[in-house]
Amino acid sequence: MYQASTKRYDNMVYNRVGNSGLKLSALGLGLWHNFGSVDPYENQKAMIHQAFDLGITYFDLANNYGPIPGSAEENFGRIMATDMKPYRDEMIIASKAGYQMWAGPYGDWGSRKSILASADQSLKRLGLDYVDIFYSHRPDPKTPVSETALALDQLVRAGKALYIGISNYNGAQTAAITKVFNDLRTPFVIHQPRYNMFDRTIEDDLIPVLRREGKAAVSFSSLSQGLLTNKYLNGIPDNSRAAKSTSPFLHPLQVDETIRTVRQLNEVAKRRGQTLAEMALAWNLREPEIASVLIGASRPQQLVDNVKALDHLDFSSAELNEIDHILAKQPGIKWGAH
Repeated sequence: MYQASTKRYDNMVYNRVGNSGLKLSALGLGLWHNFGSVDPYENQKAMIHQAFDLGITYFDLANNYGPIPGSAEENFGRIMATDMKPYRDEMIIASKAGYQMWAGPYGDWGSRKSILASADQSLKRLGLDYVDIFYSHRPDPKTPVSETALALDQLVRAGKALYIGISNYNGAQTAAITKVFNDLRTPFVIHQPRYNMFDRTIEDDLIPVLRREGKAAVSFSSLSQGLLTNKYLNGIPDNSRAAKSTSPFLHPLQVDETIRTVRQLNEVAKRRGQTLAEMALAWNLREPEIASVLIGASRPQQLVDNVKALDHLDFSSAELNEIDHILAKQPGIKWGAH
């Protein structure tokens, strides 16, 4: 039987989520990859255990995470039932609805029908009575924003979610749905956008809205699909996602265009006494509106390594200026949503 480390809260940082009473671990574990039906179950358990032992309390899922879609929630539910159930009240568990999940017109987007049905399916797969945060995974251009907001609000009122979040909404879309949530007094507290050194769009578009509304963000793709690690410093490894072209979010051209930039950023990290990944995670957390940064892992040791980012979160103005100068020369990278 798994017994959590008694020292799990000694070194983790916990940040308040905007103006709410909720706090999130500065690093959260994302289950987008490596927790599906095709992935070794014992390794999944080891990663959940390791994350919790390190003080990571935020676990981020979605209905379609796998493969196969739904299997990440099923596997996490098994781990909760057998290992983590005694610690449920120490965990923030999140799920989402909004991307294609089942056949027909109701298994996608943000209608009331889709969101409420998907939430019920997720809770069944997770084996939980409620999730701590339930997200609208993406804005639906054909559904009134009020319909999506009312469906999410109902989840809270039905006791199926404690807080509400949104993901992949731009600044204007966030402002529009926030107005509805404010009128409903919905506990909408958090946004989940893509954010990393290679994609800073939210700094000018979204973050000012979050600041004005007293909301926070948890960023995904924080290491830019592995580009902001040591993986590609010497070119494209044969076993990488870029080499295999198995991901729509990473391909050789993107890597080739960034290697010079990555090497320059790595020099800054070395002077800080950090790996590039550690510096990249710390750099995300420099933004006051970002309460947590999602990390992915394929083995437990990666979590141990990533948590070291919290040992050096401060940046000098000279370091930030140098990073900005390096990034200013980098060609833009276009990413799909997750």
